[in-house]
Amino acid sequence: MSGVRAQRWPEAGPLQDLDRLLLLCAVSLVALGLVMVASASMTSADRDMGEPLYYLLRQSLYLGIGFAAGFICLSIPLDVWERSSFLLLIFAYLLLISVLIPGVGREVNGSTRWLPVGPINLQVSEPARLLILMFVAGYVSRRARELSSSAAGFFKPMGLVLGACVLLLLEPDFGAATVLLATAMAVLFAGGVRLRYFFAVLAPLVASFAVLAITSPYRLRRLTGFLDPWADPYNSGFQLTQSLIAIGRGEWAGVGLGGSVQKLFYLPEAHTDFVFAVFAEEFGLLGVILLVSLYGLLLVRTLRVAARCARAGQVFAACLTFGLGAWLGAQALVNIGVNMGLLPTKGLTLPLMSFGGSSLIICCAAIGIILRADLECRRAANRRASRRGGARS
Repeated sequence: MSGVRAQRWPEAGPLQDLDRLLLLCAVSLVALGLVMVASASMTSADRDMGEPLYYLLRQSLYLGIGFAAGFICLSIPLDVWERSSFLLLIFAYLLLISVLIPGVGREVNGSTRWLPVGPINLQVSEPARLLILMFVAGYVSRRARELSSSAAGFFKPMGLVLGACVLLLLEPDFGAATVLLATAMAVLFAGGVRLRYFFAVLAPLVASFAVLAITSPYRLRRLTGFLDPWADPYNSGFQLTQSLIAIGRGEWAGVGLGGSVQKLFYLPEAHTDFVFAVFAEEFGLLGVILLVSLYGLLLVRTLRVAARCARAGQVFAACLTFGLGAWLGAQALVNIGVNMGLLPTKGLTLPLMSFGGSSLIICCAAIGIILRADLECRRAANRRASRRGGARS
């Protein structure tokens, strides 16, 4: 055999040779999330539930379920998801339809987005987006030539994605519909769709979403309120002004863990949509730089996995991993942008950090899938290296 030893990755056990840096980023974000959920929710939990640690205990329960979901996804070969992608699409549609059935879906703050599932109110848009993304990745893997050569190859999956977006808008969940549409189009674009087909769909879609926003007074107030929140600081601009005050109070090093004032009944949804503002107040600009760096590193490592899978010819893994990275990165960017007044309020959580069982569990599952894609790519590289080494011996 040649003196050059082939690099090997063991075939045993899904816990072997994971991307430790990617896993470390995810675990760090989850740990910061637990700390911030506890800090941001203690006062409101004590007032509303009579238990200061109520939200922390529930988040810990969700995290345990999320770890189990992530481990299961890490253990399942990706070709199982690929072969089942159409069934997963059907299940996603059933979830989205079920919440619209009177007496089945649970309404909160005027939106019917939740299904009661044991101790969890499942926000169906979270698993539905993951399942639809699996279908889109599977479609690209099976129909890459048709996708890149004909209009029908692009419009067929887009029609199914748009149908899911319509169901999300009926809940209504404008933010989830936007993220799903953007992520699906990103995967199809990466799959090789021609630019003229892409823009033929993109232009009317942007126009349609603009019309939906303008024709709904509620959505219009949310879209325009961020431009000048101080014009109506006690009504439409209340959340954003309190968020900006919190971020401003943080200055360079923050006021210290637990020292936030805005979380004391000033900032609504402090432990969910606006946990970033409380984090910025307590840890300052330096903490924000660390947090953004963790999300940036998570995105970079995910895209590296996608690129490695693409080079190895694993199209489904590459498309799915790319889509998951785009989803997590875009949602984090939107949430932080909303907290800082750079984007209109969307009601999207901060991935892996905000309070919420559905979001945390699905994000953990997504991390498990990304790690599985990386593991399979490493194993394929190991087998190729072994064959080359055997041929030289």
